[in-house]
Amino acid sequence: MMAVRPPPYHEQFGTEADQDANSLLTELDKGLRSTKIGEQCEAIIRFPTLFDKYPFPILINSSFLKLAEFFHGGSNLIRLWVLRVCQQSEKHLEKILNVDQFVKRIFNVIHSNDPVARALTLKTLGAVAGVIPEKQDVHHAIRRALDSHDTVEVEAAIQASVLFAAQSKTFAVSMCSKISSMIESLQTPISMKLKLIPVLRHMHHDASTAALVKTLCINLLPKYPSESFVLVILDSLTQLSSATLVDIPDQVNLLIQYLQDPRHRVRIEVLKCLQLLAERGAHLWPKKAIIDLISFSMSSLQIGTSTEQSVVLSVILALTKCPVTCHTLLNEKVNLDLCSACLVLENHTVASQAMAIMTSLIAYCYNEKITPPLMYLEQINLHLESLIFTSLGDEKLVKEFSQYLKCGVRLTEKNFNFGENFVELIVGLMTDDSGIWPEKHSILMAETLGALCSQFYLNEHGPRMTDVTQDPNIESQMDVDDKMDTNPFNNLLPQLLRKMEALCESNEKPDSHLIEILSAVCLQAMLGHFMPQRVIEIFEKVFKATRNLWTQYRIARSASRYGHHYLAAKIYHQLCGAVSDEKNYFYLTAMFQISQAECILLYGLDFDELNRTYSLFEPIEADPKMSIGEKLDKAINLYWKAFSNLKATSSTNHSLSFQTDFVKLRAQFLEGLHNIVIVRNTQCITPPPAIAQTLAQNSRDHLQKFGHVTNQLRKTVKTLKVCEENYQKLYKSAFDADPCTLEYLEIMQHMCSILGHSVETICFVTPSEAPTAPIKASYPETRFFLNNCIKITKELENLPKDSGNVDSITNKHTDVILSQIDLASRSAMCIPRFFFQTLQSTSIKLSLTPQPRNVGEPVVVQPGSNLVVKVEGVVQSNTKIRKSYRQIDSVQLTLVSQLMTPRPIDLKSASDTIVMTQTVKPHREFLTGSFLLPLNNVQVNYMGSQVSLGGQWQVSLETCVIDTNGVLWNTGPKSQLLIRVPEDQKIQSFQPAPMRRF
Repeated sequence: MMAVRPPPYHEQFGTEADQDANSLLTELDKGLRSTKIGEQCEAIIRFPTLFDKYPFPILINSSFLKLAEFFHGGSNLIRLWVLRVCQQSEKHLEKILNVDQFVKRIFNVIHSNDPVARALTLKTLGAVAGVIPEKQDVHHAIRRALDSHDTVEVEAAIQASVLFAAQSKTFAVSMCSKISSMIESLQTPISMKLKLIPVLRHMHHDASTAALVKTLCINLLPKYPSESFVLVILDSLTQLSSATLVDIPDQVNLLIQYLQDPRHRVRIEVLKCLQLLAERGAHLWPKKAIIDLISFSMSSLQIGTSTEQSVVLSVILALTKCPVTCHTLLNEKVNLDLCSACLVLENHTVASQAMAIMTSLIAYCYNEKITPPLMYLEQINLHLESLIFTSLGDEKLVKEFSQYLKCGVRLTEKNFNFGENFVELIVGLMTDDSGIWPEKHSILMAETLGALCSQFYLNEHGPRMTDVTQDPNIESQMDVDDKMDTNPFNNLLPQLLRKMEALCESNEKPDSHLIEILSAVCLQAMLGHFMPQRVIEIFEKVFKATRNLWTQYRIARSASRYGHHYLAAKIYHQLCGAVSDEKNYFYLTAMFQISQAECILLYGLDFDELNRTYSLFEPIEADPKMSIGEKLDKAINLYWKAFSNLKATSSTNHSLSFQTDFVKLRAQFLEGLHNIVIVRNTQCITPPPAIAQTLAQNSRDHLQKFGHVTNQLRKTVKTLKVCEENYQKLYKSAFDADPCTLEYLEIMQHMCSILGHSVETICFVTPSEAPTAPIKASYPETRFFLNNCIKITKELENLPKDSGNVDSITNKHTDVILSQIDLASRSAMCIPRFFFQTLQSTSIKLSLTPQPRNVGEPVVVQPGSNLVVKVEGVVQSNTKIRKSYRQIDSVQLTLVSQLMTPRPIDLKSASDTIVMTQTVKPHREFLTGSFLLPLNNVQVNYMGSQVSLGGQWQVSLETCVIDTNGVLWNTGPKSQLLIRVPEDQKIQSFQPAPMRRF
């Protein structure tokens, strides 16, 4: 019979996602109390995970005190793992409340007879140096340990010295002479001196100490010319100079001198130091040092290795990020000679960096509106294409090939004549049937085409934007399809589609990622255009060939983002029958219904009928079979169905708040347009009442003589203003949204404002000022949408002019509004990226104190006292991109107290609501704030003293986020708390006694 062994400790802990902080801490404490050393160690190493999940001071304080206790009484192995916890939890150390007790338990081990235990103690104290930087007894212990005869203890003291010198000015100044004497002492071993020198790099807290350390290091260079000493000293001097900044010119000159050192490792280290100084303070570099560096680079082409050439060019490339050094490099002909010589080498690493340097200099010229040197342009035109060809077939040159493509994209942004040739080159390589390129290279070329397509759409080859308030006579630029013939992607799009078709028809399984990117490029290139049936058939072949549901969904997502809703509806409809999960089914059904609604608005046909007749359908020329009212009515119904399905998809763990709000606002916007259409239709069949003229005279509003139409139109103005305000609220709640999504919401507000102003112009005698368009649209989707808004604004010029300065509301007036609604409904809606994808995630966890004993019960406060509400929070952020779109600078806490118990009738009127606001800044992702809340439900008795009547209060805490630009975002969590104050027991004794008659 097999024995059933109990699950080990790590398996019991494996369900930590389903446990709260107290239960997890109990499990860890159980592991610490175990008699097995392995389970003790495993419990200790799980503490960093616990801190990241529940980073609140109470839990962290108790946990570190417990760890310090085990450090004091445990073995060296236990101490080692406690040290690792302290090193991994550096950002949580400041949340230790009882620092003195924690340090005392750790520090007691310094008196042990075991040198290893003392060494672990010093390392642990160094790990927590951020919270105890000025502990004099710790400073003294480190100084004393440096004189120890045990090597392990001395090395630990050196590590602690490095950490304390970076945190404490007092320690750095006091230890400067000690470290200097040890370095210069003949009794100190060479290996120990090499470890002591890095301590000096942190002694930059004041100018005198930094100058003293700099002099010491420079004097050490001739005394210790060995390679290891030179490397450590130069690195320490560089770190010290980058921190002080004022010593960068002298340090650069010193490093340039050591470039002549015959030792290869020294030259490489010098170049790395120069690169660091170029990134930190390129504007401080002396001009002579830049020229000497280029001269050295020219000489390294003859005698140096490829590694040296690459690092030298990396330094020059870092210098080109500064405008001052760019100006210097452009005036030096030797720099052009250097780049030209590197481009003809067989080393693609060097050639790619030389190409990047020339590209940066040309981009600088365009940014500063300077004519770029002709020689630089000629060199790029001469070599870029050949470098791309020669690196295309080598799988090892992915980084270099990517650098060439980045240079081409950057130059295309500045010079579109170059861009047209570059696009033809990339498309030609992509569609070349004779060459089989590596997978990574093909994906890079596809991504490059996506970037180029966006640039051509946004600039002179795309639809032009014109502010009609500045130039109302320019009509040709209003049409989205105009000015597109010069876009090179219009001629190259068939080649890309044939490439996709060829990939699907080949015997090998097509690369899903490449198919997704090419599909997105083709869909973006057709933005604002009707998609022919032939293109639909190619995409159907793609679906049959890939059979990857995730790939099909991503193509559908791209189709929705670029306004091709018929293709998106077909894909969503197929995916609905292929998923088994209920939430995925509801989500895909909602997306299918959204695409159906947009197809009705675009083509005036139901999806089923459109699916049967799409091959014969010409939406640009044919009249829709539905009226505007019918289209809006069916689209609204579909949008509310989609809203219900998205609500069914949403859950507490995976909230779809933005998606549901977006769909809800779209439905409300269409309802507002539908109401205007209904008013227009009723105007044609319902004349004004007989008393309309009298009502107009009595109300002194002559527009009332047109009957109910006036009031109904005014109601629609309010509806559109509400939609505009709701889009503004949605904008403010989307802190993690990408810039394209925020631009879309901003333009959507502008469209609501345009239509509201148009209706207001008709139904009000003195309408408000015309809305101003957003200044820019930085993405193809938002540029397309903004052009539609401009066309709608242009339509308002067709409004008939009233004679005699007397406003009127006629069918001609409402026909103009109807044409604007038709334009707004027939413009393809590009669903923003944030609807599908979140590239950064920011959340705030809050903890309110006090807390009730049981959930749902109020917190009891004694009468006559105020309540201190303490707020603790943790900012958690996660990003999938290199640089987040926006970061939290501070958090605004708003506490609202509402008295729920009614006051007595004879009590003087007092405000039952108290609003308190406080702005706090997170420190190491942790924030804290406190409010003193008065619970002043009191009554003055007959003796003139105040007596608490008690009552119940509802306390609500709202959190708003302020980013680094000072913009307020209503995206924080909300918390509620019930407070109950019992009635004062003395209230009976203060009541007057009844009068007695004797």
